[in-house]
This record gives sequence, C-alpha cells and structure tokens, in this order.
Amino acid sequence: MTLSYDSNGDGPALVLLHSSVCDRGMWDPQVPTLYDAGYQVVRCDFRGFGDSPVANQPYSDAADVCDLLDYLNLECAALIGSSHGGEVALEVAAQRPRQVPALVLLCSAIPGHVPGPELRAFTERKTALLAANDISGAVDLSITTWLGSDASAEVSENVRRMQRRAFEMQTSARFDSVSEPVELTRITASCLTISGAHDLLDFREIAADMPKRIAGARHLELPWASHFPSLERPAAVMDLLRDFLNEEYPTRRN
Repeated sequence: MTLSYDSNGDGPALVLLHSSVCDRGMWDPQVPTLYDAGYQVVRCDFRGFGDSPVANQPYSDAADVCDLLDYLNLECAALIGSSHGGEVALEVAAQRPRQVPALVLLCSAIPGHVPGPELRAFTERKTALLAANDISGAVDLSITTWLGSDASAEVSENVRRMQRRAFEMQTSARFDSVSEPVELTRITASCLTISGAHDLLDFREIAADMPKRIAGARHLELPWASHFPSLERPAAVMDLLRDFLNEEYPTRRN
C-alpha cells in the first residue's frame, strides 16, 4: 500500500480525506466520536503529506484512494473530504458510484475548477515564496488565508506544523497528483456540501453550485466559518456530521 493510513472500528466504513494544507492529523478531533458512534474510521495521508512518501512517478490521489479501498476490502464507504480532499472524494464517487453511498464535502475544491482572482493571487504568492525557499513565509500565508479566527492557538500551531512538513517534503517531489476529467452526474451518493461564509469566493461558489451538479445534494453555509470549519469549531461540525450520517449512513447503534 502506497499511502500511510490508519483504520479503527468494524462498522460501516468512513474514509476521511484531508486538505492540501494539512495531513490526516486534521481529523484528530472527529475520529474518536465517529469511532464511538460505531463506524470503521479510515484516514490516509496523500503522497507528500504526513507519513506518505513523495511520488517517484506520475500518480493520482483519487487512484491511490481507490487502491486503499481495495486493499482494505471496503465494498462500501462514505467519504468525508476537506478542500482538496473533497475534490478527491468527488473523483472517487464519480468513478465508483456503487461503492460510495454518502459524501460530506467541507469547503471542497472540484476537478477542473478555473481559479478566480482570490485563489489565483494566493497560489501565485505561495509559489513565489516557495521558489525563494521562504517556507516560513509560505506557511504564514497559508495560516492567514485558510484558518479562521475561531481556531484555537493549539489548532493554529498544529496546522502550521502540518503545512510546514508538507512544504518541506514536497520540495523534493518530481511529480504532482493529476486529476482526470470526471462526470459528476454519475455520482449517486447522498451529499452534504458545507461552505464557510469567510472562505475565499471560489470555495463558496463551488459549494453553492453543488446541488446543480449532484442530484439531491444539500448545501449549508456556516456564517462563522472560514476554510476549515472542522478545525475552527470541531463540536459544531461533529453535530452536522452526526445528523447527516444518522440519516444517510447509519450504524446499528443509530
């Protein structure tokens, strides 16, 4: 197995997919509660994040996740994705609609999105800082761009650590993940898409448009949230996850 992962529990499977700022540690606040609710909770590090090595050949994060599902013999798994993790979840759900019955997308990206001015400006600034080997500056930019004021000092420090580790690992990377064009209308999963009112416009628009792309998808915008609501107010987001999963992907305990 290429990806580093952990799996706990033996109920219906939930696969947690992290953003491109963090690694699987971003889900630490949610894992114990989801496990206690009766789910098998699986989370992985994409290549070049956390404990997964950088790639030495062309690859796809979505293909890696599909390989993980096969490796764990998960015939059915709900996917919960944050930002880039949401983009990967959409690719997997479109490629394997029968295998993915439920999706939760937190401030998700989307395959094929053309960046707007805000996101493009962030990417250009980050690229310039990394090209100048100013990793600290690039980390600071990520924190100020993506993490809302509700995040605690401890959360901010954890995100800072995860982002720095990713930047340091990826300086030696020869390949980035590639996304294949996907037909989102193939997705049959029940879908909850969540946006933050203080996030960049790109992600707010992606979330608001999701019900037009996926039949039956529901959109909820959180008035207090920025790009990482699951880190900014973990308990509030856990309540939303619990309500959605109880309805759409329950365990025997529900």
